[in-house]
Amino acid sequence: MPPRHPDRWLMTDERLGEALWPALERLPRGGGVVFRHHATATAERARLFARVAAVARRRRLLLVRAGATSLRGERGRDARRGRGPVTWPAHSRREAIAAMRAGAALVFVSPIFPTRSHPGARTLGPLRAALIARGLPVAAIALGGVDERRYRRRLRALGFAGYAAIDAWGMPAS
Repeated sequence: MPPRHPDRWLMTDERLGEALWPALERLPRGGGVVFRHHATATAERARLFARVAAVARRRRLLLVRAGATSLRGERGRDARRGRGPVTWPAHSRREAIAAMRAGAALVFVSPIFPTRSHPGARTLGPLRAALIARGLPVAAIALGGVDERRYRRRLRALGFAGYAAIDAWGMPAS
């Protein structure tokens, strides 16, 4: 039975720069995109979102905008206003339970491995992350230093329904 939601996700942010466009093309058709770009000025963020939305439509990607700030002309999914699946980050079991209470359809459990997005941050490791995700009535998506190899070799067997990443989709080395 195919997953109800994408099992491969791209998390966007300002670090991607122009690498965003090839990353969107590398993401498997039918994958998901969480548009973040929180530090980008609102007008520019809206323009960028519109461009990402056009690629998402063409490639049949599910586009979710992180956060509660609306963007004029937006056509992606907005979890906070009830359009599309509600996604939620969880760094602990308590946060995962809070996500369920908030109506989340997908929980991004992180950070599982060291990641350039949060250098020096304490990581969960695969087993602790699996305990956070264990028994959730919704899809748990692995996030933080995850790539296809780590997902297939370790995380899928622990019950994760997919993974999300920045670097795995082509983030250039810094």
